[in-house]
Amino acid sequence: MRDLLSELEGGGPVDPVERTRALSRRPLPKRFYKDVTLGAEEGGHVVLLDGRPVKTAGRKPLVLAEEALAEIVAQEWRAQGAEIDPQTMPLTRIANVAIDAVPEHAEDVADDVAAYAGNDLLFYRAESPQELVELQETRWGPVIAWAEARYGGRFVLAEGIMPVSQDAGLIARIRETLQPFPALRLTGLHVATTLSGSALLALALAEGRLTSDEAWAAAFVDEDWNIRLWGADPEAERVRAQRRRDFDAAAAVLSVTRAGT
Repeated sequence: MRDLLSELEGGGPVDPVERTRALSRRPLPKRFYKDVTLGAEEGGHVVLLDGRPVKTAGRKPLVLAEEALAEIVAQEWRAQGAEIDPQTMPLTRIANVAIDAVPEHAEDVADDVAAYAGNDLLFYRAESPQELVELQETRWGPVIAWAEARYGGRFVLAEGIMPVSQDAGLIARIRETLQPFPALRLTGLHVATTLSGSALLALALAEGRLTSDEAWAAAFVDEDWNIRLWGADPEAERVRAQRRRDFDAAAAVLSVTRAGT
């Protein structure tokens, strides 16, 4: 499925390969500040670069209600070297999208999460070998059971990759629970969903049913199985490490904003 937030961040639908190429060609800006501190502003906390507040790509104040998240953003800015690399600043990027784009597109973002729930990774099970079948059930079965109890319905599971249809009422109930999510929490949920391929894992993470480590391990049951058989690819490991960094940033958003709900 498409990554709606990447489209919003980029200003509209983009080809992901071309976007990656464009980003790699773009020269990184030089670090222009020395000190990174936190300040208070109406509505929350701001990151200050030599006393000046950080703004989003849309030139809006980057204000976070949660001090813990503002401190993580500050740490990302402190960690920059001679150049500023946005790819190493996942929480800053999440905050940018949450402030600049999601408020006007919240319905679309929530719809996208619900669409993932209707075609979730956890529904599609291996037919063999038995060890993988059992591993999937161990990792995924409790999440399915929790979601069925939480949202009041039964999911249809399938062996293989042929699509299965889920009960529309069940997916609608999942969608309904997203309605009160503030922009930052909804953004974190969407990021966790797209990176894991599973709305159910992201929702369990959001509600504290899974830790970040547990959700990430569950998302990569099949890939880790193949790695055990055939070994790891260095480039795939690099990409996965970058995705894990982004996932952990989304998990931090969900954890901190859950405490405030």
